[in-house]
Amino acid sequence: MAESDREDAAPKGGKKVLILIIVAFLLALAVGGGVTYYLMSRHAAEETEDEEEVVEEKPKRVERERRKPAPTREIPPPVYVALEAFTVNLAPENGDQFLHVVVSVEIADEPVGEKIKVYTPKLRNNIMLLLSSQKASELASREGKQKVSDEIRDLMNEIIEPGSSRGRPEYAPIREVLFTTFIIQ
Repeated sequence: MAESDREDAAPKGGKKVLILIIVAFLLALAVGGGVTYYLMSRHAAEETEDEEEVVEEKPKRVERERRKPAPTREIPPPVYVALEAFTVNLAPENGDQFLHVVVSVEIADEPVGEKIKVYTPKLRNNIMLLLSSQKASELASREGKQKVSDEIRDLMNEIIEPGSSRGRPEYAPIREVLFTTFIIQ
């Protein structure tokens, strides 16, 4: 009988050990799940804070982008044509005086440059007549030089494309007249 007690005790004790192992495994699993949940929720909270920072930074960037002017169509680089030098006698004022100028013109595009070559004799003649009618005292100031520059531009536009000088100069074939040399003597 002592042997049968031992046999009964061994299975009962083995069941207890097995139950203890299962309980320990479940407890370890529960603790592992709890730790995982804690770490995952903490990581999710950090991501939410990062997203809030990104959301807060985005309006600043959008605000900066709103301040920038809206991109317009790309403006092509300017095209310049240099004319030969002009030397003219000025209108009499204080004895004989002459004006020596070298002019470059900003044009709308290359085909206008070709038109300038075609009309060069007429352009030079009319510019020389305009310059020779000026007085040295009128040309001495910055405003006087700018006025003559505008008059030359309008004169050239009327020859190259009649009627174009009435509108805005930025749409005319000759956009600007620039003096690269300007000497009154």
